[in-house]
Order: sequence, then structure tokens, then C-alpha cells
Amino acid sequence: MSKVLLCNASELAAGEMKKVPNAEVGDICVYNLDGTFYATADLCTHATASLAEGDIDDDLITCPVHWGQFHIPSGKAVTFPCERHLRTYRVEVEGDEVYANLNAEAVEAADDANSPI
Repeated sequence: MSKVLLCNASELAAGEMKKVPNAEVGDICVYNLDGTFYATADLCTHATASLAEGDIDDDLITCPVHWGQFHIPSGKAVTFPCERHLRTYRVEVEGDEVYANLNAEAVEAADDANSPI
């Protein structure tokens, strides 16, 4: 299992997100949605923008370039022009540390995570 430290839970308030560089899979975006942590690929599948620079609206992340949206818990693309789902990662919180398991998706966004909606 490839488990990586994303951040300390105490440094990410509810409704905030953070980009975490990772050489193995590329940048990861970690989100705190009302005390529950999620992690997805940081790169928008449409416009190669950092989702950590976007806006959270409930459980959706809005891309800062063309305003497409993804469902954070599942990675599903929900608003055009985004059509390809985000890679998600299973998150584990141990004490104050938030980890992502790079070998396990949090939720199956689709039969093929790279297929269009």
C-alpha cells in the first residue's frame, strides 16, 4: 500500500482545500467537507487547471478556468464542460494526520474512471 501524508487535519478548516504535490501520481487536492476529508487528483480533466484554486459549493468543486464542476466524494464530472471523472483516493485520518492511499480509489466514479460521462 502506498500511503502518503497529505496534511494535518488541524491545518485545514471546514470548507477549505489544499494542493499537495506528489511525484508518484501528480498533485492531489485534499478537501475538508464539514470535518470529513476527501482527496482527488488536483488537475481538472478538462482544462488542466488546479482545482485547489477553485471554489467549493457544498460537495462540489468548481474549476477556476471554465467553471465545470466535480462531485468531491465520487470524483464524478457533473457540469459541462467537464466530462471526464476525477481520480479519487481513499483517505485515512490517524490522530491529526490525513493520509491518502494511492492504491485505492475512495469511490468508483465510473466503470472506467477515464471514460466520458
